[in-house]
Order: sequence, then C-alpha cells, then structure tokens
Amino acid sequence: MCLASPIIHEFFVAISFVACIVGLLILWENKSEAESSEDTEVILFRMSFSYWLVYCFAFGIEKLFLPESEIIITTLRITTALSYFLTFSCIVSLPLHRFAVHHQVEE
Repeated sequence: MCLASPIIHEFFVAISFVACIVGLLILWENKSEAESSEDTEVILFRMSFSYWLVYCFAFGIEKLFLPESEIIITTLRITTALSYFLTFSCIVSLPLHRFAVHHQVEE
C-alpha cells in the first residue's frame, strides 16, 4: 500500500499536466469582448493553470534527478511549494472575486 500511493500521485500529476495544457489552450482561444469582471476570471483561471503546470513540471524534474544533487532537489522543492501555494491562492480568489462583483452589482 505504501508503494502504490506515490505511484498513484505521480500518475495524477502526469494527467493534470496534460489537463493544464488543454485548459490553457481552451482559455487562450477564448478571445471574446467581455466585461472586465469576466476578463479577471479568465486571467485567474489562466494563472491557476499556469502555476499548476509549473508545479507538475518541477515535480516531474524532481523525480528524474538523482538524490546526490541536493541543491537542485532543494530548488525544485521550493519551486513546487511556491507554485502549489500560488495555485491555491488563485483558486481561492475565483469565488471571492465573483462574490465581490455580485455584491457590488447589488449595491
């Protein structure tokens, strides 16, 4: 069971890497004339996909390097942590932004 968990995690990271590329392609083609609030939501989606793509990329490179190169592994772990937290902040910002726009329209 302990060996299967890291393999499953690596599998889901690989799948989410491909999904992020597809999501960015879909959002890139979405060039409609929209309100500024919708533009902000699209930008937040792009940022969350981009940060998660950086996480997946750094995670994959971290698994490829040998443990002897400690400086590279440490740098990649810092990169994965920062991109993880930036992705989380973008995802949390999406509903907060929508709530703020909705609250502003009601007033």
